[in-house]
Amino acid sequence: MGLSNAVLLAQKYDVTLLDIDAGRVEMINAKKSPLREEELTRFLAEKPLKLSATTNAEDALADTELVIIATPTNYDPKMNFFDTSSVESVIDSVKRFAPGAAIVIRSTLPVGYCAKAAEQFGLKKLFFMPEFLREGSAMYDNLHPSRIIVGKTLDEQQEIAEKLAYMYKSCAEKEDISILYSSSTEAESVKLFANTFLALRVSFFNELDSFAEINGLDTGKIIKGVCLDPRIGDYYNNPSFGYGGYCLPKDTKQLLANYYNVPNNIIAAIVNANTTRKDFIAEQILAKNPKTVGIYRLTMKADSDNFRQSAIQGIMKRIKAKGVEIIIYEPQMKEETFFNSKIYRDIEKFKSASDVIIANRSDTVLDEVKHKVYTRDIFERD
Repeated sequence: MGLSNAVLLAQKYDVTLLDIDAGRVEMINAKKSPLREEELTRFLAEKPLKLSATTNAEDALADTELVIIATPTNYDPKMNFFDTSSVESVIDSVKRFAPGAAIVIRSTLPVGYCAKAAEQFGLKKLFFMPEFLREGSAMYDNLHPSRIIVGKTLDEQQEIAEKLAYMYKSCAEKEDISILYSSSTEAESVKLFANTFLALRVSFFNELDSFAEINGLDTGKIIKGVCLDPRIGDYYNNPSFGYGGYCLPKDTKQLLANYYNVPNNIIAAIVNANTTRKDFIAEQILAKNPKTVGIYRLTMKADSDNFRQSAIQGIMKRIKAKGVEIIIYEPQMKEETFFNSKIYRDIEKFKSASDVIIANRSDTVLDEVKHKVYTRDIFERD
């Protein structure tokens, strides 16, 4: 998501993007997007951006006034916390090459991280601005933000906080944007609670679907009837194999970890519900007694190149553990196998070799073998 931040701000400000991948740097400097995202590709190719990229930290940070950190913070199950080492590495570089710069962290963090980091590193201008970006639509979402939240580590940082909000608002296409100023700890909480609520919504409709499937009911009609209530709304309600992707699985686990001394039932249930859903889906497929199960796409959704934590991988592992052969159709992968399962790039050979095909999201290329396909995609949309 760091690239979409850089491109957004480079419309009006001089931006240098620091990346560890020389290939990505070369593409960005050639005005090409290393990500499959239509809006991002268009902006890089067509807009007169004040943007350059480098792998050299000193070149990127020299004389800079503002550093935005958007490095990955993966959840570490052993630590039971986000791995923030990449953030700390950048902070060390900032202290070395740009000691007077303000720092904005946009990576997702444990609640309370920025307040502790400000004290640990002696930072007087440290902020947290949570991102609310969708996979494959990060540039669009930055141009049309639902809200801008600036979290401060010190009360006297309000003037800088207002400048940060103005920078993002002035570069957006949307005009009426809500802005909220808070402490950094409150802003960190907003991020985790917002994503956990989305995971709750996904889990709710998945469990509704499990009920309907077991009882032979029409999931679509039940969901439509429920969602005609304007308080509930007709969105984020298409059943799936579970919530996945880069954000929801790790953010729900991190929020639960932050509840270690707080009574809760719902937060723990949201984390556990995803496991239950995957168990249920795997059982439904195994009940068909297939010899070979075809996995149609490892990606999270259509037009995505993200395999990270996709729910279908959890289903695949459960089926494979029962001794069933797994084959995979994933044209995006260059490898010949994935976890020792054969990769197919020819869709016809894949369909012919599969007894059952499981697809988190439907696709018209599977229409002629619909009798083989198992999906819970009711509305044929994300």
